[in-house]
Amino acid sequence: MKKQWKPLLLAAFFVLAACEPKQKEVGDMTEAELTEYAKGIHERVITLDTHVDINTSNFTAEKNYTERLSSQVNLPKMIEGGLDVAWFIVYTGQGELTEEGYARAYENADDKFNAIHRLTEEIAPDKIGLALTSDDVRSIVASGRKVAMIGVENGYPIGTDISRVKEFYERGARYMSLAHNGHSQLSDSNTGERDDVWLHNGLSDLGREVIAEMNKWGMMIDLSHPSKAANMEMMKLSKAPVVASHSSARALNNVSRNLDDEELMMVKENGGVVQTVAFKSYVNTDKNNANREATNKILQEVAEAEGFEMLGRAEMRDMNEADREAYMTKMAEIREKADKRTEAEIGNIAPPVDVADFVDHIDYLVNKIGLEHVGISSDFDGGGGVEGWMGAEETFNVTLELVRRGYSEDQIAMLWSGNLLRVLDEVQAVAKQIQGN
Repeated sequence: MKKQWKPLLLAAFFVLAACEPKQKEVGDMTEAELTEYAKGIHERVITLDTHVDINTSNFTAEKNYTERLSSQVNLPKMIEGGLDVAWFIVYTGQGELTEEGYARAYENADDKFNAIHRLTEEIAPDKIGLALTSDDVRSIVASGRKVAMIGVENGYPIGTDISRVKEFYERGARYMSLAHNGHSQLSDSNTGERDDVWLHNGLSDLGREVIAEMNKWGMMIDLSHPSKAANMEMMKLSKAPVVASHSSARALNNVSRNLDDEELMMVKENGGVVQTVAFKSYVNTDKNNANREATNKILQEVAEAEGFEMLGRAEMRDMNEADREAYMTKMAEIREKADKRTEAEIGNIAPPVDVADFVDHIDYLVNKIGLEHVGISSDFDGGGGVEGWMGAEETFNVTLELVRRGYSEDQIAMLWSGNLLRVLDEVQAVAKQIQGN
């Protein structure tokens, strides 16, 4: 008797399903509908930014990321913009390749590691947690907290002590680049293109040892900043996928900090991921230069009208704290007045590099190497940001632009975090295999 009801129940189900309203295509949505649709996606996916620089003066009991500071990233801004995961960077500028230089570099790195742990363990563990694995990311997000992860920009602090790779891993570092601006003891930098002067013609012998050590402990190898020759060599040597933590497409903007098509195709073959960077001069140098020239002209005119002399960084450093604070307060007023003129006078003549320009690079990379090899980064508080995504509070605008371009929710989830976390999983799996041998 029960079996006789099954066909009737199925028929009723299909009738009801046919009556369900279908989701409109993006192209058929009003602006309000599209925005609401994008907000839903933004809330559901895990948004992850692989490159956020830090100033350790913002990681103290008296002044820290629980406050809405002037920094592009802090907890209030992450909450406002729906940014779930920020990779805080242990960055060290390149110095002399001497024991004294290595000691100073290690002291700097140590300070930054300590600052990140202080935030997540002492200052605000109820608001942000340190993730070491992809499972950590998901569980911390599920708990309602924000997520911190750690990347090392420039392997210079390792000095000549290879055991520091393991030390940095144990302190939470999950990626590291072997150079920054200037050749390190491990690798040539992209900056060698300026004068065609190279130190290693790729990696040094110590750099090759560091690659093997990073594979052994499960730390992702970062291609952002080293030279092309070094990057190609790293990908050949690595037993695990690599990451470019903050680089864009050189085919769209020919600067040495972007990856060319040969490097991109090797990233694809390696199984890695390129975290497209929202850095104006890497996204579109010509457009950025034109906008900056027009903006600076207006800023100078406003300053002169106010009888205010703008100073360079060196002059500001020589000021005492009170004078510097007074200068910055007045400078903020000048900028506010200049911004109103800028918007009115040069919006169409010399527009700023914006989110759409940034997503053009994502589109190019997706078409070139496949969506599964592309991610997102900002380089906030290190010079990064484009109009529409100038701080963590504006993170939604990236998702909105991706929706406009026709990316699905699953694809957006991959771009924002899925691809990067997949690479982290694979790198850690390779490390277990190596350690087991």
